[in-house]
Amino acid sequence: REFYYNDAGAQIDNLTRSVQLRCKGVTPDDPSWPEAGYRGDYIADVARAYLACETVESDDQKTTGKGDVDDVVAIRHFAVAYLRREQDLDLRAFNVEFDVFSLESALYSEGKVDETVSRLIASGHTYELDDALWLRTTDFGDDKDRVMRKSDGGYTYFVPDVAYHLEKWRRGFVRVINEQGADHHSTITRVRAGLQALDVGIPRGWPDYVLHQMVTVLKNGEEVKISKRAGSYVTLRDLIDEVGCDATRYFLAARHPDSQLVFDIDLAKSKSNDNPVYYIQYAHARISTVLEAWGGERLSLLQADVGLLDSGYETALLQQLIDYPQVIEVAAQDLAPHLIA
Repeated sequence: REFYYNDAGAQIDNLTRSVQLRCKGVTPDDPSWPEAGYRGDYIADVARAYLACETVESDDQKTTGKGDVDDVVAIRHFAVAYLRREQDLDLRAFNVEFDVFSLESALYSEGKVDETVSRLIASGHTYELDDALWLRTTDFGDDKDRVMRKSDGGYTYFVPDVAYHLEKWRRGFVRVINEQGADHHSTITRVRAGLQALDVGIPRGWPDYVLHQMVTVLKNGEEVKISKRAGSYVTLRDLIDEVGCDATRYFLAARHPDSQLVFDIDLAKSKSNDNPVYYIQYAHARISTVLEAWGGERLSLLQADVGLLDSGYETALLQQLIDYPQVIEVAAQDLAPHLIA
């Protein structure tokens, strides 16, 4: 499992500028605060930690704040590391581990983005128009061509994604499943088109994608308004602290990723049959009691009187148990764990 971290681009520039302003004592209420700046209290937390020269450690790196409010590079590096640590803590609480961490910034510093762009130009699938470099993605089924390099010289969002996946292909990843937010939907065709234009043997339709819709959180019957830029949001750890890891994992896995999910905190905490997690845990406890009473002696099963299982409920349950291996197989093939949940 690999975590690809977008630590470059316009949003990271906005993050850096927001933290720097907080370091200088400027608040979001100040007229000089940029419209695209991040306003949440967590930005102030990052700024305080940077000024205090704290050390933050994530799964693959350790960073110490310099405290210099004018060192934009140091602020950027620290802010990214700080938020990466927060993500690591969320993932650990969620019992999810990654084997490899890849950084978008490394693709730039190691020249892989420039190399990919050079290869695309050499492929003959690009052209210059209005001081920008375009990729002729319509050659590969897109509804219109896409800008790769803007007039200001910066690359658009999907270009480093193409470079990342080219590098991943070179590392031998024949099957790739990207888990991303639904707001990345528009980049799928562009990334796949870029990979096809490179003509390095990557099959059409590679990589696979699982896109997740945003989660709506309800508490006390009211929706918790979520806006990362405004600073109002719920972290995964917040949910786990409220309802526990098992319940959080279940509710997130129990619906198709491309469907809207309303996470009702009060329901997830309730001890009633309306709460599927409670119902499953209750059923598990009852089944465990039956298995304990049985004792594991298989010969006794051959002597059991199956004629006693004659109600419609029992017949339906037995049929579901017969079908269950096939359900598991389909869930794995279709990347659909909700079929099991």
